[in-house]
Amino acid sequence: MKRALAFMLLIIAPAWTAAVPTQTSSSPGASSQQEQNKAVARRVFEEIFNQGKFQVADQIYAPGFVNHGLHRDASLAEDQAAVHFEKQACPDLEITFGPMVAEGDLVSVLWIFRGTNTARVGWLPATGAKIEVKGITIWRITDGRIREEWTVFNEASVLREVLYQLRWQLLCIICVALILFWIAARFVRRLLPRRRPT
Repeated sequence: MKRALAFMLLIIAPAWTAAVPTQTSSSPGASSQQEQNKAVARRVFEEIFNQGKFQVADQIYAPGFVNHGLHRDASLAEDQAAVHFEKQACPDLEITFGPMVAEGDLVSVLWIFRGTNTARVGWLPATGAKIEVKGITIWRITDGRIREEWTVFNEASVLREVLYQLRWQLLCIICVALILFWIAARFVRRLLPRRRPT
């Protein structure tokens, strides 16, 4: 049965591909515009993230830029503040990007964020944790500037990686806290008067 099915597929597949017309690029100008949009997208990773040239954001992003987050939208200022935070927390931060697909004014990029948390930033201590996150970003680029962004990555995986690398330190902290709680409970118990059975 499996051989018969495979044989049928071998016969039908070439006939199907010959019968279905292939799509060609709409025009050379559209292809050129899509390549220019990909170049803008590359600048975000290469210049802003990898080289830390934050000042080029004004050249790359449109004034009314919106990052459409999962729960709320972010302005350009909020978006760039997050990038500053990431770069400060992981000075060796590097983003590599893989497949980049352009269609009309949209550019989609698969990327990998790698870095080591070696600097204290705000409430986040320097943990030495190595972080690797994979995500996808879609940008709407018009007139050579990014107007909208949709990014998806697993935020829980970042926390899981950090916690996993700090598991022994966290275990020690929990043990010390339990011991201190036990000592405090014994101390309070001794201070309280004991009830005598009547």
